[in-house]
Amino acid sequence: MQYMRSPARRLDCRGNILQLGSRIQVMGILNVTPDSFADGGRYLEPRQAIERALLMAEEGADIIDVGGESTRPAGTYGAGAQPVSEEEEIRRTAPVIEELAARTDLIISIDTTKAAVAQHALRLGASIVNDISAMRFDPLMGTTIAQSGAAVVLMHMKGTPLTMQIKPAYRNLIREILDFLGERRNAAVEAGIDPGRILIDPGLGFGKRNVHNYEILARLDAFHGMGCPLMVGPSRKKFIGAELDLPPEARLFGTLAAVSFSVAAGAHVVRVHDVGAAVQAVRVAEQIVSACDAPEDT
Repeated sequence: MQYMRSPARRLDCRGNILQLGSRIQVMGILNVTPDSFADGGRYLEPRQAIERALLMAEEGADIIDVGGESTRPAGTYGAGAQPVSEEEEIRRTAPVIEELAARTDLIISIDTTKAAVAQHALRLGASIVNDISAMRFDPLMGTTIAQSGAAVVLMHMKGTPLTMQIKPAYRNLIREILDFLGERRNAAVEAGIDPGRILIDPGLGFGKRNVHNYEILARLDAFHGMGCPLMVGPSRKKFIGAELDLPPEARLFGTLAAVSFSVAAGAHVVRVHDVGAAVQAVRVAEQIVSACDAPEDT
């Protein structure tokens, strides 16, 4: 794979048009949950969550992704997170989204697989739905997004959050992910979602062994053929710390390496916990990629 600028893409987030390609967007992760793998419980209270979101805005976040249900698999750092009700997910996310929409101009994303949660968030000011199930878990999700004019992130996941890390296996990893994302993109269009509102995410850490995650990063250029903006989310995930057996809080440097490589492979959006550090890494990586196109000195 050669270094490459992100292919030019246009993303419509309820009328807010992002011209993607020349500048990588940084999506800050805001988990308002008690049990997320990296920061569960830190931002459960709305006041804490708002303060964290405003700090991420100061650090250079372009998008804030608010999630009220953990998808942590069972493993070294505890039991797998359990599903929560629509009502609980709305209770956790709604006050945060409402205040963020009132206090900032940032694009707000709701991280959910439930149409009712998405609909509530969209009413309050969200303009992206980040659905790890790629709209498979709730048959109403496609219609909900289409009617709102929101953008959607379609992510690849093998199985469900509770089963995805039970011996995941592939015959042809990249081909299978591409086929899945292509099918889900077509399903989104059939539901009435404009193609210009669709992002794709290969789903690092979701139904993948360590070797699978590294292969995806090495082959990110394969996903540009779909014609959709590409989002990559390596932040603090298990494969980042596997070689040195590092816990989530010690995975920043490895995350920045993966983020920088993603930029060099043409990613349009990177999803991270540590916004300030990631913004610095992204801007330097952008300049290196840009320099690759500069004429040689004579």
